[in-house]
Amino acid sequence: MNGYRKELKYIVPDSILMDAKSRISGLMRPDVHQKGEFYRIRSIYCDSPSLRCYHENMAGVSTREKYRIRTYDCNEELILAEIKIRHRETISKMSAKIKRDLFDAMISSDPHAGSNALSQAVRSKVRDADAADRRVLEKYMTRFFTESFRPVVIVDYERSAYTYEIGNVRVTFDRNVTASREFDRMFDDGLTGRPALDDNMHILEIKYDEFLPNEIREVLAGLNLERCSSSKYAKCLARFL
Repeated sequence: MNGYRKELKYIVPDSILMDAKSRISGLMRPDVHQKGEFYRIRSIYCDSPSLRCYHENMAGVSTREKYRIRTYDCNEELILAEIKIRHRETISKMSAKIKRDLFDAMISSDPHAGSNALSQAVRSKVRDADAADRRVLEKYMTRFFTESFRPVVIVDYERSAYTYEIGNVRVTFDRNVTASREFDRMFDDGLTGRPALDDNMHILEIKYDEFLPNEIREVLAGLNLERCSSSKYAKCLARFL
């Protein structure tokens, strides 16, 4: 599990997004894994039939979890089952790489069938994972087996990311956040969906460890940032409720 980090989120229009990008580009470096101007993040979020995770998010429960299956640039060779844990304004993440057959079993499960839906297809695959991944997957599958977790929404967006070594700072710009329920098209470039935010609005996120360096604070000062309390998951799922 990653250590706990601070996370600040803001909803911003195009003009502020471009201003912020211009301000930090001379100070921070583009993420080493980013090729070109951005990369695509696509996640299937899973929840209980009562949408417990969603309602905890909306209520601002201080300690809560979200369960998602994530891929980058629609690459089915890199699929991650992730648990994001929030405690007040800090976050941590548990992650395990899964194969396509396990992914297919998870998204095709019957949400009303309880533990029987996944047991045959999944348990042997979890046992075969290495120790670190198995620990994450066992926790993940407990939700599927005991609370009938199932896919509820896809969150899709384009991300540009910048890093700063001091404070382990990461600033990301997430554009064109889209909600979909075409779960069988997870790796399809032609996925269709609904905009999760108003026109020309995007999300800026700042993550750091113990402190945010003064030089980062100074370059972002004066941007009139609007703090966002709910997650991209909550905003996307709301489009279908």
